[in-house]
Amino acid sequence: MSEFPQLPAEFVYGAATASYQIEGAVQLGGRGTSIWDTFVREPGRIKNGETGDVACDSYHRYGEDVALMKDLGLDAYRFSIAWPRIQPTGQGPANEAGLDYYDKLVDELLTAGIAPAATLFHWDMPQALQDAGGWQSRETAQRLADYATIVADRLGDRVAMWMPLNEPVVVTLMGHALGIHAPGLELGFDALPIAHHQLLGHGLAVQALRAAGATNIGIASNHAPTWAGSDSDEDKGAAELYDSIYNWLFADPILKGTYPDGFAEAMPGPVEEDLKTISSPLDFFGINYYQPAVVSAPGSELAGPSLGEGVALPADLPFQVSQATGHETTDFGWAIVPNGLREILVTFKERYGDRLPPIYITESGCSFHDVVGSDGAVHDEARISYHAKHLRAVAEAIDVGVDVRGYFAWSLLDNFEWAEGYEERFGLVHVDFDSLTRTPKDSYHWFQQHLTARQPA
Repeated sequence: MSEFPQLPAEFVYGAATASYQIEGAVQLGGRGTSIWDTFVREPGRIKNGETGDVACDSYHRYGEDVALMKDLGLDAYRFSIAWPRIQPTGQGPANEAGLDYYDKLVDELLTAGIAPAATLFHWDMPQALQDAGGWQSRETAQRLADYATIVADRLGDRVAMWMPLNEPVVVTLMGHALGIHAPGLELGFDALPIAHHQLLGHGLAVQALRAAGATNIGIASNHAPTWAGSDSDEDKGAAELYDSIYNWLFADPILKGTYPDGFAEAMPGPVEEDLKTISSPLDFFGINYYQPAVVSAPGSELAGPSLGEGVALPADLPFQVSQATGHETTDFGWAIVPNGLREILVTFKERYGDRLPPIYITESGCSFHDVVGSDGAVHDEARISYHAKHLRAVAEAIDVGVDVRGYFAWSLLDNFEWAEGYEERFGLVHVDFDSLTRTPKDSYHWFQQHLTARQPA
């Protein structure tokens, strides 16, 4: 079994989930309809026509799930709050039953000695707000701030980490440019305003959280190295453009208060004024990492798409994106490149210098199609190897001066994996989606062996 890497004594180990992916109970407790409730019912959108209606049923089983986390020895748990549970239409007064649910979850975590780390928007926008324009509307940025105030007023005294947004690049590209995720729009480069409105909402939410007394505020933003397919000027230029769109379009405004060259002109509203809000200081920056991208000019021969199996990019893009070859892959077809995590961490340090707050790896994980064996166990050595190598990459980044404070494994549980339905399994805990039985995998026990050993007797 893989050796557990050595990291600083105060390093935070956590696991992450998202509300729509695990909670179920989509019509209970006054919860409103989300864009994902709508999207999953559109024919052909989700593999096997599956939905998050039940998912892991964590809405009812959160006590069992927290007990698993405690037994695992986690320091922190990153969960997301379902906006439709708090404001069924995305605006107006709070739904008290929704707040009560997260109140109980937070208290359960604290009783177990686990720090709650809350994400406010992990993609499940209220459908009524989408009908009013969603992220295409500037007003939605203010709605996110209003929602942040409501949640912080109830939970701000107990939540240890706050993230207003999760992966705004994925919302922009997958949800609004390519139409692969909810709300299923195919705007192409006309999706750029989506990025701006999310970033503005993030800045306003950061300010709202602070005004409500919340502390330790950051973001969970997806980033990855971009590698040119060759040394040709054409491939290098295509890679630079993709890098700007995928990475720096979302990090530069927050950490530098500017957009990459050429992008501010494409954004709506009083951009310079908005950037002052977008760059509201953070206490940490969360990086979600899965794999690098290899980018070439149009017409190059490529190995395949990097956005996941079955994802076809439009033919008229000014770049082509492929997998990094020569590496092991997950059962999802994603390349396993631990050095890419070290690289992106070092790149952030070099790019932002003293502007960069402490970093947390707010997601990193892998899908393997695990099964419960005849011995009642789930033997997932490949997942153990994945996390061991990625934690080692974090240690290497720390050794060269990058201030990384923690690592959240994606995911605690096998769950509803968006457009992939239930086929892809990222969890440390196996979930039987018929019986909802939880079975800790060998990777769970690997983490447990290390994490519980370091707890005081």
